[in-house]
Amino acid sequence: MISIQLPDGSRREFPAPLTVGDVAASIGAGLAKAALGGKVDGKLVDLSHVIDHDVQLAIVTDKDADGLDMIRHSTAHLLAYAVKELYPDAQVTIGPVIENGFYYDFAYKRPFTPEDLAAIEAKMTELAKKDEKVQRRVLPRDEAVAHFKAMGEAYKAEIIESIPADQDVSLYAEGRFEDLCRGPHVPSTGKLKHFKLMKVAGAYWRGDHRNEMLQRVYGTAWATKDDLQKYLTMLEEAEKRDHRKLGKELDLFHIDEHAPGVVFWHPKGWTVWQEVEQYMRRVYRDNGYQEVKGPQLLDKTLWEATGHWDKYRDNMFVTESEKRDYALKPMNCPGHILIFKHGVKSYRDLPLRFGEFGQCHRNEPTGGLHGIMRVRGFTQDDGHIFCTEDQILPECIAYTALLQKVYQDFGFTDIIYKVATRPAARIGSDEVWDKAEHALMESLRAAGVEFEIAPGDGAFYGPKIEYTLKDALGRQWQCGTMQVDFSMPGRLGAEFVDEDGQHKHPVMLHRAIVGSLERFIGILIEQHAGALPVWLAPTQVLVANITDSQADYVAEIVKSLQKQGLRAQADLRNEKITYKIRQHSMQKLPYILVVGDKEKANGSVAVRARGNQDLGVMPLQDFLDRISADITNKV
Repeated sequence: MISIQLPDGSRREFPAPLTVGDVAASIGAGLAKAALGGKVDGKLVDLSHVIDHDVQLAIVTDKDADGLDMIRHSTAHLLAYAVKELYPDAQVTIGPVIENGFYYDFAYKRPFTPEDLAAIEAKMTELAKKDEKVQRRVLPRDEAVAHFKAMGEAYKAEIIESIPADQDVSLYAEGRFEDLCRGPHVPSTGKLKHFKLMKVAGAYWRGDHRNEMLQRVYGTAWATKDDLQKYLTMLEEAEKRDHRKLGKELDLFHIDEHAPGVVFWHPKGWTVWQEVEQYMRRVYRDNGYQEVKGPQLLDKTLWEATGHWDKYRDNMFVTESEKRDYALKPMNCPGHILIFKHGVKSYRDLPLRFGEFGQCHRNEPTGGLHGIMRVRGFTQDDGHIFCTEDQILPECIAYTALLQKVYQDFGFTDIIYKVATRPAARIGSDEVWDKAEHALMESLRAAGVEFEIAPGDGAFYGPKIEYTLKDALGRQWQCGTMQVDFSMPGRLGAEFVDEDGQHKHPVMLHRAIVGSLERFIGILIEQHAGALPVWLAPTQVLVANITDSQADYVAEIVKSLQKQGLRAQADLRNEKITYKIRQHSMQKLPYILVVGDKEKANGSVAVRARGNQDLGVMPLQDFLDRISADITNKV
């Protein structure tokens, strides 16, 4: 008898080997119809997978994350199937699942056009409706190479040739199309109903710029029509919120071909930057951090000592002077250790918290650059805490509470917490790792939040917490981090004198809240669709006159507002007031004050708030009270 344990703890007994699909059918017709695959002892498998011994089994449907991945993986194959039907000369290469969808790379004699994408998508729909069975078979490696070479699929043959000769490979077929794949896949193409092709882009074969350029077709696939429509609607909204588009429209910044991957901040954008930086500077000051500043160029020997030169060299900008090699710093940590080492430190000095708005440079590939979200030159709100092992827990507790307060002030309340634990290859004793991981988890428990465990995802030098924001569209942005480092202080010879007069290496906590200021400002722009909160808005108040007779009153109001520390401007142009209001509203200003003869005579202002809200006429002091409350409360 074969005993199968289900997720609810119940068991089912079967007299002979059977497939996952058979088990689903034995449970009920509804489950058999919904089943896409199974999880056998934690491993994802096809419905056709044969069970011949006692196992734990979960039936996977489109309501499961694994089921959605199977749908997307299978839809990538459906895409390749459709391309081969329409363009038999095209060669298929690889087609993995990615976030929210999939892509497939093709080699073809001409670029695919938007019309081609529409034709391919229509063919995919046609093929899916045939509900052709997806079948798996296994071949020895050399047979598989010969098989794909005979089909004219040189790229597939090359992939298989990189597999050890003594291994078998699995192939999946649907209709006249067969593809190399580990699987698993949905049982038939009829399960693939809700998909859309999004775009085509260039991609080098195997990601190497020395290889030929292929065409990458991106698509998305979902379990239901409603889920697909929600995603497409989100993309439309995201396009409206694109920080690159809004950055241009609102005159905040630009990226220039003379400095790819580095931001040119315009006056309005730099105002936003300064507000973020000065806010974070107050966070440093009010939470026991001492602000420091390290140099941009550091000698190669330092990066060799930290291990970055061997592991990170390709991402560093290097230069030479007087026969010495230097690198622009890609991170601030080594510089902070050198500051720590300057002078003798005692246990009484710990914890010692350094903070820096450190400008870093990383040689990101051109294809990976994205507005101000992914750049080559960026500034971090970088902090490092030097402490003892016993101080890790209280420091982490205080840090998580601080991070939550900062995110809330910027308008983010939905945070995902993840603890990455010890990898197989690591340094330090298990006792120390136990203490560090416990401290990170306890700090989150103390904050009263749920968190995920990412087993083995920690760095070789220590575990970490990743703090991920969810924005207004439900997108996730990993910004904050807290990393425990047992390695780098020792590598660079950082020491303190403990209570017994012994020299010890401190523990180093790497922490950042907003991370890259450039990226965080990009996130803020998209979160608020360019309509930044009053306290962050580059221009907080615009004062406009109706006729020239109020010009002196406008100047008086602007001067009064500026004395209160507000960013106020005047519009005295000889234009209709409706034109002025419409133009400044498009700039997403928080407040527009309109004054005519009545307002001038009464010492009042007509107030219009963002979103075309007419707040009526009020004394100037009442408006000052209102906007001051907005700023104080981070509205």
